[in-house]
Amino acid sequence: MRTIQVVDEVVRRWWNGVWGRLARRDVWLVRHTRWKVVARSGDGETGKVLRWEFDSQTDAQDMVDRLLRADSPGSWQELSPRERASRSAREGGAVG
Repeated sequence: MRTIQVVDEVVRRWWNGVWGRLARRDVWLVRHTRWKVVARSGDGETGKVLRWEFDSQTDAQDMVDRLLRADSPGSWQELSPRERASRSAREGGAVG
C-alpha cells in the first residue's frame, strides 16, 4: 500500500495589522495541487473562513489583490518569510 502525503505550501501571507476577533483579517496564498487562497475575518476560533481554488498562480494572486483592495480596518502587512527577509535585507537587519 502506498501512502501519499499532501503538503500545503504557504507562498505568501498578509495581515491587516489589527488585533481582535472582529477587526482582524488574514489572507494566505497557498500552493497545493492547485493554487488556493484562504481569507479569514476575525480570530482563529470564531472567525469566518472563505476558500477559493485556482489553476494558476496569476489567477490566485488576482483574487488576493481583490481581497487586499476591499474595505477593511487596519493596514495590510505581508507576513510571508520571503517578504520579511527582503525587508530585513533592505533595512540591514536580521530576519526573525
